[in-house]
Amino acid sequence: MTGNVEMIWNGHACFQIENGKNVILDPFIDGNPSAKIKKEDIKTDIVVVTHGHSDHVGDSLFIARRNNAPIVTMVELAWLLSEKESSLEIHDINFSGNVEISGIKITAVPALHSSSYEGKYAGNPGGMIVDFGKVSVYHAGDTGVFRDMELIGEMYKPDIALLPIGGHYTMSPDEAVEAVKMIRPKVAIPMHYNTFPLIKQDPERFRKLVENETKTRVIIPKIGEKFRVNIE
Repeated sequence: MTGNVEMIWNGHACFQIENGKNVILDPFIDGNPSAKIKKEDIKTDIVVVTHGHSDHVGDSLFIARRNNAPIVTMVELAWLLSEKESSLEIHDINFSGNVEISGIKITAVPALHSSSYEGKYAGNPGGMIVDFGKVSVYHAGDTGVFRDMELIGEMYKPDIALLPIGGHYTMSPDEAVEAVKMIRPKVAIPMHYNTFPLIKQDPERFRKLVENETKTRVIIPKIGEKFRVNIE
């Protein structure tokens, strides 16, 4: 199957992905020192949030309200967000659960991390598979490496994997390479690095390790610049 998506990395774990419809994931804009866009300028059809930490929920409620867009997230976090914005359309899913919106199927998969929102327990953290039909994207959220990534690769066969490499709170580049080996995407894109000193990493090292040890191609995007990913 062949297809393509257009993407923008807004720094940290925030990606905009477009293929007919526009999806934004983990829209941390305000307070993100690497973001080059204002939250007021975000245009999207769907907001997806992997877990409750402030650098992932970010400006989800503002962006959803401004764009009249639904939010898709993990169930307990969905409940907490609904308490703040009861008028919004918020879809609550859990592991292996999915929702289809405007022809885009979004499925929750495990992540090895934690989740809280404004000091409250926010359930399990997740990764999200965003399937546009001809191209599927796995946003791993914040996670350590874990063996069931192999199952994620086998079941959902994501074409593109967005993987944290910052270390300290998530996988480091070395651990993310092991994740690539299990997931076996056609393309891997590093994220969640260099936003703050604690997660400073060299993405070129990740690229070198992945391309030396696997058949996966690595794309290192520039923050705020649109790029196209072609899948063959």
